[in-house]
Amino acid sequence: MPQQKTYWHLLRQRRMPSEYEIVTSKLLCYTGEGFTGKRFELDVPLKDWYRRYQEESPLVCSSWEKFYDPRETTYTKYTGLQREKEIFVDGILEEIETTGYDAHLRPQWLRVLAKVIGPMRYPGHGFQMIASYIGQMAPSGRITITAALQSADEMRRIQRIAYRIRQLQKIYPGFAADSRTLWQSDSMWQPLRQVVEKLLIAYDWAESFVALNLVVKPLIDELFMKYFSDVALSEGDYLLGQIFYSLNEDCQWHRQWSESLIKMTIEDNVRNKDKIQSWINQWYPLASHAMKTLALFSTDTLGKTEEKVKHSDAAIDCYYRDYLQSMNLQVPS
Repeated sequence: MPQQKTYWHLLRQRRMPSEYEIVTSKLLCYTGEGFTGKRFELDVPLKDWYRRYQEESPLVCSSWEKFYDPRETTYTKYTGLQREKEIFVDGILEEIETTGYDAHLRPQWLRVLAKVIGPMRYPGHGFQMIASYIGQMAPSGRITITAALQSADEMRRIQRIAYRIRQLQKIYPGFAADSRTLWQSDSMWQPLRQVVEKLLIAYDWAESFVALNLVVKPLIDELFMKYFSDVALSEGDYLLGQIFYSLNEDCQWHRQWSESLIKMTIEDNVRNKDKIQSWINQWYPLASHAMKTLALFSTDTLGKTEEKVKHSDAAIDCYYRDYLQSMNLQVPS
């Protein structure tokens, strides 16, 4: 048997494959396109789960290996990118502590932070769990990698929010101590809680992906990472906006790789478009209601006019419409 190159399965490209192609292709051992070309070797209960929610998913593709992350993210590249971001955020957090920044925040704004920032950890954990599930169930190693790294990004956001809460608790004892109660019972959070809990039992890998990355996250991320950052700036909390700016870079990549996957899927099989659109139609009303309910917090706690809240809703709706149109999809009427 002649000696094989480590990238023998990519030789038909007739060119030297990139590092990304070598380390991300044909990774899985339980798909027809995996490293062995077989599915499960043994008839175990887990096999039926993958058959039902992966192999028999209504979203189909002639080869899921055709998907490429536009950033071509490998683990090595990811850790390098995130290292630079974490250095930036660490610098901001250190500045907050050394300058006594938190002592100058206004009481009214602190009440907003306690009501919004604290409970954000809970949907963040939901997003992290769903992204992990998408990676577990994905039919291609490249999708698994991007979803797994997205899950890591969500954990980064949770950790940074938790760190920020602890900083405030050192100066304001008891700050955000009721976060869990707010998440579980406050009317502001219940629509999003409903969406997250429904997503956690959306077992088809493709529906879970579409619902999270094409519907829920784009709306909620835009609300918090962009709109809430602007509110923080207007309230004099400019450093929170800078932290969220860094976290929003992660969210932008989540949208980019999701857009790339959807475009590839529709180009491969045009009938996929109708299925994707049907999932968007199903999940959008719940996600939109959750986003608009959360946006109203500024009316109740900061005295913002209803007109300004409507303006922010319209801006988020416009952004989301453009995002879907980039994939030849549309917002449900």
